[in-house]
Amino acid sequence: MIFLFIAANQQLEAFKNKIWLSSPTMHWDEMNYVKSAYDSNWMSTIGENIDEIERIISQKIGRKYAVALSSGTTALHLAVISSGIKPGDNVFCSDMTFAATVNPLMYAGANPIFIDSEYETWNMCPKALRKAFEKYPDTKFVMLANLYGTPSKFDEIVSICKEHNAVLIEDAAESFGATYNGKQSGVFGYVSVISFNCNKIITGSSGGMLLTDSKETADFVRKLSTQARENAPWYQHEFVGYNYRISNVIAGVVRGQVPFLEEHISQKTELFNRYKDGFNSLPVTMNPFDENMVPNHWLSCLLIDKSAMSRQIRTDTAATYSKESGKTCPTEILETLASFNIEGRPIWKPMHLQPVYKDYPFVSVAETPVSEDVFERGLCLPSDNKITIEQQETIIEIIKHCFD
Repeated sequence: MIFLFIAANQQLEAFKNKIWLSSPTMHWDEMNYVKSAYDSNWMSTIGENIDEIERIISQKIGRKYAVALSSGTTALHLAVISSGIKPGDNVFCSDMTFAATVNPLMYAGANPIFIDSEYETWNMCPKALRKAFEKYPDTKFVMLANLYGTPSKFDEIVSICKEHNAVLIEDAAESFGATYNGKQSGVFGYVSVISFNCNKIITGSSGGMLLTDSKETADFVRKLSTQARENAPWYQHEFVGYNYRISNVIAGVVRGQVPFLEEHISQKTELFNRYKDGFNSLPVTMNPFDENMVPNHWLSCLLIDKSAMSRQIRTDTAATYSKESGKTCPTEILETLASFNIEGRPIWKPMHLQPVYKDYPFVSVAETPVSEDVFERGLCLPSDNKITIEQQETIIEIIKHCFD
């Protein structure tokens, strides 16, 4: 028994001392709003905290309406439904993204067609999107994700969508607070979605939000999210609804976090810039953006030059590598960081390579798909905004030694 106790304590210490990829950064303000929900006894899906985060965030982003929901994924599901996507519809979708971008299309019975990335932002490639419309001209929906906090090329994407009378859904789960041409991420889709998951730029521990300029859409989403109850003295239902509304307690955490958004972005930006400076002698680049964009730098990412890549073999569930002098690969760097109790992560594996989605169409204009190449050579660096300068210097030195 004593050995189990010692082992448990060692695990706890390792957990407490771990450098995380992106953990919540909490402030005491959240407790005040959570306590107000408790004191008022509004613990469910109605309350002042919900009303306030909808008002504050819609105003911040520049949308007329916001509906706070239980997660970014539920918000995306209702974005799909409220945009008019029906079973059998084709939807052009980002290829390099988290599966939560795509899964709601499957909930609705739609058919995703994956669009390759481009090197300038790692987001959906406008040229590949244009090619997709040429190949599938009847498609009327586009769902894109702003990867790792960097906005997409919206001037081009929105223009292409308008040319083809297509509805744009913007998955801004990772990019809250980022801007494109001075406009906030989350303002570009017919409906847009942000996330308050525990690792995002601000958090409620969970939660998400759908944003739109259509009152009809906002009212419909709000109704759908509360089981689609009709205005009747009993529980009357004319179509299927969902239990997707955020709780007033979780909304209280979000409400306490919102004033710290710019502070968190500033801290993440400083981390990004220190990484960039620290790696200036290595054959690597950081996740890119252009002069029209101000990312929120949710995650700092690294891309190893092709000439500096050592041999790496990946299966669906495992990876190995061969050590080569002067070279390295994501697998070696991530395993080395992990040995020092530091969390990193591979780049999102492209959806067209995922077993569950491998049979769906994929459109690219590159000889080697950009999403495959970035996945092969890239990794997400520890990006917790509580990482100290000394800890970051240690991370940089560890990665430098991987190139020895």
